[in-house]
Amino acid sequence: MDSCSHPHVVVTGASSGIGRATALRLAVDGYHVFAGVRRPADGTALCQGAGREITPLLLDVTNGGQISAAADAVAGHVGRAGLDGLVNNAGVGVFGPLEIIPLGQFRTLMEVNVTGQLAVTQAFLPLLRQASGRIVMIGSIGARFTPPFVGALAASKSALASMDEALRQELAPWGIRVGAGRARDRAQRGGGQARTRCNTPDEPGLPRPASAVRGSLRAPGGHVRRPPPARQPAGSDRRNGGPRPDHATAAGPLPDRQGLTADGHPGRRAARPGARRAAPPAGRPARTGVTRAARQAGQVAEPAMR
Repeated sequence: MDSCSHPHVVVTGASSGIGRATALRLAVDGYHVFAGVRRPADGTALCQGAGREITPLLLDVTNGGQISAAADAVAGHVGRAGLDGLVNNAGVGVFGPLEIIPLGQFRTLMEVNVTGQLAVTQAFLPLLRQASGRIVMIGSIGARFTPPFVGALAASKSALASMDEALRQELAPWGIRVGAGRARDRAQRGGGQARTRCNTPDEPGLPRPASAVRGSLRAPGGHVRRPPPARQPAGSDRRNGGPRPDHATAAGPLPDRQGLTADGHPGRRAARPGARRAAPPAGRPARTGVTRAARQAGQVAEPAMR
């Protein structure tokens, strides 16, 4: 076991795009990142950007042997401290009308984007349980909105979102938090290779998905980054947390859509006690409460116009 004092995170699909940006950002923030790549050259290029704080792992999420070897390598380094975070970022994209998409490509898509994510999660869960770590699934807006020609990718991301929701509830007793980060559509174009700008440690910007991942993990100091406070529920007083007074009760029953109040009488909402009626605009006579039919019948004289 290495005497490493940094928190440890595994990031899959770290060769380019969102995965690479996330790995570099976390390394700068003080994490020891195990970056999953498919080619040794990608791991070498990644280490040049962050030095010793990144350890590349040959990790194809569809290869059971590589998954087991990666889990053993991480376990040998972290020891009893466990794994603080897992970022399931690896994924591919298939685009086109569902009518003509080859079924072989569709099966590969689901194998990488869904089955592979579960396989990696299962392999690292013992280490995550030791540290009460965090799991972040990189999803897509396609799980909520499916435009034409993106049905295959959206189907895989919808499945990933359902798996994320189930894991969140199943792992809660062990203190393992599970969350999802959503990538923009343009980050998934081009055969699954994210084309967002990969920020190096010297660049000030940070892609939104990488920033979301950073905010979801445990801070290097050991504390947990807390989400912002929840909004006050509707009907509560923001100053003391108590319920707001029911103005409708104080003013009388409100009429429904047909103009009837709760007791069956027609009418408008009753005015508040002591409320004054607004003065009519200049040049318009005040209302007298007389109906138009009564004026037309000659029972009441028309008010004189100014």
